[in-house]
Amino acid sequence: MPLNIGVLALQGDFQEHRAVLESLGAAVTEVRLPHQLEGLDGLVIPGGESTTIVKLAHRWGFPDALRHFIDEGGAVWGTCAGMIVMASALLEPEPEPLSLMDITVSRNSFGRQVDSFETDIPVKGVPGGPVHAVFIRAPSVQDQGEGVECIAQLEDGTPVAVRSGKLMATAFHPELTPDTRIHEMFLRLSAGEPSPV
Repeated sequence: MPLNIGVLALQGDFQEHRAVLESLGAAVTEVRLPHQLEGLDGLVIPGGESTTIVKLAHRWGFPDALRHFIDEGGAVWGTCAGMIVMASALLEPEPEPLSLMDITVSRNSFGRQVDSFETDIPVKGVPGGPVHAVFIRAPSVQDQGEGVECIAQLEDGTPVAVRSGKLMATAFHPELTPDTRIHEMFLRLSAGEPSPV
């Protein structure tokens, strides 16, 4: 049986995630209403405009539904704006994140669109050498609670990927490269399998 993975399709690059996940054999649902979380093994919150995603999530009643989904054992992965959406706190006054993961995040941590960059970074739990990471108006993790593990950081020590149980957040965009290893790690997480050391 293939894993059932949702991609939050309120705004952002959800179609790119869908394409990668389907190429790996997952059954993918574009989630636009909370009831569509039922029966899913995992959910991806994609990159995009975090303020828009948060406003729409509140409008359609997603915060409580997502917390219930997590309590029931569902895996959640946020990429870029998705990391902001999942945070428990932001350094900036808005938007109001959904508090799904015990992390404090800075929006646009590395500057504007013109300051976007790419680099190779090792990611704990991803075998086969460093991952080529694409950062576009990317956030970063400024603080993390107990039980939240940094699984990737830049050379200066800035955390750019974290994990806590079946929750994961990356500041970069794995869906924009041909490397599928981060998506494969999320599928293992969704299936309840341990990641390679």
